[in-house]
Amino acid sequence: MTFTVLVTDRVSDEGLAPLLDDDRFRIETIDDSASDEFEETLASAAGLIVRSATRVHAGMMSRASGLKVIGRAGVGVDNIDLVAASKRGIAVFNSPGGNTNAAAELTMALMLALARRLPEADRSIREGRWDRARLTGIELKGRTLGLVGAGRIGGEVAQRCQGFGMEVLVYDPYLTEERAEQLGVRLVSLDHVVENADVISCHVPLTDETRGLIDASLLGRMKDRVLVINASRGGVIDEAALAKALHDGTVAGAALDVYEREPLSPESPLRNAPNLVLTPHLGASTEEAQVGVATEVAGYMLAALGEGDVSAAINAAELG
Repeated sequence: MTFTVLVTDRVSDEGLAPLLDDDRFRIETIDDSASDEFEETLASAAGLIVRSATRVHAGMMSRASGLKVIGRAGVGVDNIDLVAASKRGIAVFNSPGGNTNAAAELTMALMLALARRLPEADRSIREGRWDRARLTGIELKGRTLGLVGAGRIGGEVAQRCQGFGMEVLVYDPYLTEERAEQLGVRLVSLDHVVENADVISCHVPLTDETRGLIDASLLGRMKDRVLVINASRGGVIDEAALAKALHDGTVAGAALDVYEREPLSPESPLRNAPNLVLTPHLGASTEEAQVGVATEVAGYMLAALGEGDVSAAINAAELG
């Protein structure tokens, strides 16, 4: 039996090698999910592999009667309707390990860029100024990092920041005391993180519980000169409230890699906010991470379609 797997969003061919090298699989790559060709292929596909650009909604699934597996080459699955997939008996996999290092390193890059005011310094040079005296930054050593979420990526960020000499506080309802001890971090409440951290970095999925988690109230209670970073999921931070806090000086600086709407709307208040570093969802955008997430999800696709093993699916419990 041959399984057709439709791949979109520019997933790494090198990472798809386990499927490409298996005669049981026919890989169709169509990077425009709005095209007629995509729709035609989807109708007969057994598997679908996406990144973050394609929204896999109930309507799309209804037009794919043979679809059995959806693979997300990346961590978040907020672009996939899990409820609809479960109702149709479609297993959904993600690849949480493939981009861990890339996302952690980007978080550190954003943190250092804020601390040393690098984007502003670059801009001043390009505009013909020499603002050395004005562009005084801060050192991370001796500062307190507050992590909102300490899973794979948050844990890696914690270890890197400890290497910079930072104390690490963590708010994570799912982190055990044993794991916190292994990481060398202190488990505290969200209020404690907000009121005591010099740098706050978010590393949580987008769920009903985390949507708008960092709101105007929390932003207003943060320490003076706080730096805020979000390289997890757009929507975790209230963007309008953050823009206002930056204008008011309540928040000294912020860096965002993810947004409520992507691409970022031209009308977004973030575009004119001061002391804000914006990057276009680059968390997994390294050569190594793209291969890693594709390899991981290809392995799950092979196991699910080739062997009937869906035990690693996010919605395995709902599949019966």
